[in-house]
Amino acid sequence: MTEVERRHRRAQRVVAVTYLGIPLVLLGIVAWISTQGPAATWIGCVVPAGMLVLGWILWRRHRYMPRWWAGVGGLFGGIAGLFATLYPLVLGVWWPALLALPALIVGLVVGLALARAADRALLVPVVPELAETPYELVFRLRGMPLAAVLLGADSVTIQGHPFPRSEEQSRSYPLASITGTFEVSLSGAERLKFPIAIPHPPVATEGPAIILQASGDDWVLPSNQAPTLIELLDRRRSIA
Repeated sequence: MTEVERRHRRAQRVVAVTYLGIPLVLLGIVAWISTQGPAATWIGCVVPAGMLVLGWILWRRHRYMPRWWAGVGGLFGGIAGLFATLYPLVLGVWWPALLALPALIVGLVVGLALARAADRALLVPVVPELAETPYELVFRLRGMPLAAVLLGADSVTIQGHPFPRSEEQSRSYPLASITGTFEVSLSGAERLKFPIAIPHPPVATEGPAIILQASGDDWVLPSNQAPTLIELLDRRRSIA
């Protein structure tokens, strides 16, 4: 078994715990509470059961997309902590509700910690062999807090917002349309222009960058991981 295969298995175990384990734990807690009351209290199991179904759907969609792990982990953890402390109210037990806010925070932190653990298991450090996996790899752009390059299995996307709301905020290219990748060093005096909408004007910074040529477009993308991005991109282009 290669190092990347070991990373993949470790990361996927943690992702499964995040997407499926949290709802299962909540379902167990709610079911146990429901056994203490009348039959009608079992209706509360609908919430964790719904989370489990949603987690299964999202897990199948997101298992190779690390950028989603933290969001889902924090959401599921927060809901689980909040619901577990509020649900005893159906039995007339009110004191756990006093812990609702701390439980919400703890659940949020646990969900985010699980997502971070999965991310670190897979991506720390980033190795060239990851290019041979189906994972979508995210590279933040220096000087533009919300902008990033998303390197997919068969495409590369430059987007100005983590969740683009319009085509103007994102541009995607098939790997076959990329004609050149070059590493450059920026002095910080350059005035970068982007044909996509970004929330804030780019801040010129000194450091490495990548020139990406695709479908007649030339992009200058400031990234502290420019050499790694180029190597991964070139590997995926050769595979594609």
